Amino acid sequence: MMDQYQHLVGKYNIPAPRYTSYPTMPYWEAQSFTGESWKKTVKQAFDESNQVSGISLYIHLPFCENLCTYCGCNTRITKNHGVEKPYVDAVLKEWAMYKAVIDDQPVIREIHLGGGTPTFFSPENLGQLIAGLLEGCKKHPEAEFSFEAHPANTTSAHLQTLYNHGFRRLSLGIQDFDPKVQFIINRHQTFEQVLAVTEEARRIGYTSINYDLIYGLPLQNLEGLVNTMNMVSDLKPERIAFYSYAHVPWVKPGQRHFTEADLPAPELKSKLHDTGRSLLTSYGYQEIGMDHFALPGDELLKAAEQGTLHRNFMGYTHQHTQLLIGLGVSSISDSWYGFAQNVKTVEEYLAKTSAAEFPLLKGHILSVEDLLLRRHILDIMCKGEARWEASGEAPVIQAALERLRALEDDGLVSVLDTGLLVTDLGARFLRNICLCLDARLWAAQPTTQLFSMAV
Repeated sequence: MMDQYQHLVGKYNIPAPRYTSYPTMPYWEAQSFTGESWKKTVKQAFDESNQVSGISLYIHLPFCENLCTYCGCNTRITKNHGVEKPYVDAVLKEWAMYKAVIDDQPVIREIHLGGGTPTFFSPENLGQLIAGLLEGCKKHPEAEFSFEAHPANTTSAHLQTLYNHGFRRLSLGIQDFDPKVQFIINRHQTFEQVLAVTEEARRIGYTSINYDLIYGLPLQNLEGLVNTMNMVSDLKPERIAFYSYAHVPWVKPGQRHFTEADLPAPELKSKLHDTGRSLLTSYGYQEIGMDHFALPGDELLKAAEQGTLHRNFMGYTHQHTQLLIGLGVSSISDSWYGFAQNVKTVEEYLAKTSAAEFPLLKGHILSVEDLLLRRHILDIMCKGEARWEASGEAPVIQAALERLRALEDDGLVSVLDTGLLVTDLGARFLRNICLCLDARLWAAQPTTQLFSMAV
């Protein structure tokens, strides 16, 4: 059985998107996208959903004092904290432009601060940012606010300030506690620092803490991973994201700090995943969708069990809002009917917002076919199934069924007249299953590698 599983890992370890959206970004039709068409979809989504489910805000805070060489995020490395206030002002200017488009009181359901390193910013500046975002808005009764933090620079003042503004969820980027791994990826934090932040957050009143852990990092081995997992189990965060390192040095040159020879071989990487997954299960965590684990009672796990789990550019969430507005450099917004990404440099972002111009770089307005496939891919990623009419619903579904036959032969899916079910074995290969439905990718297959490896 194990030999068969390892054979499948080798077979399906191909480049594939993570499917936080469909179409995936390389296949957006940017040439036909306009700011006016985007704003029209924002207004439509807002009018359809604001009063019922509210909206979500993602704010990208790109600054870091040091470059973590594994990182694939849009970052700006600086020790000059004078950049904070102008950036906060620019984000609030962008939000004011969106509020003018929607022309009604927003109901805020979610706020998430990502980066970069949100805790690069002082507690005072973060407080001003959140107060500015909430001004003139209404909080949804089930509002949940969260932020990402570096254990080495998160202070009690950070935690208290954000708590006072309604934040109850905290995500700590740990990746690995092994000193040699931390050295080569230039990501340093001690167990004691993680312990201190975790305990202080709980003392203040945070109700959910997530740890980010990565397998497949350079110089990582089984002994080090087991030690990391044992340390994590002592702290019992409510959620854990345990995901594959995405090696994309053609996108992020910082990953050239090490070479492919430093990365675990495919067989070892598979063992790292299986060992970590097994340990997390033994600690009482339950697996959710792809790469996520939670303790019983956690809202994310409840959503998975109730079939209400959702996935967007921020990852998995138990809150589903139709409109997600991304603010800040490189942020991505989602109106369900369209996507838009902001410009990628801080200088251009500041210039455009200062000129009262939407800082859009590119986007995509979804076609009827896109919307159909998006719904099915989202259901596969969140529910482990997809449902369609017995006729196959559309030619793109018929084409997908042809591609799914090989996966069914390998026991990854069960294809029915009215849809498909992901098997327990197939849950390890969600990206490959969704790939079968990716009509845009199959219509224009890449000639160079665009995505990280699926396994």
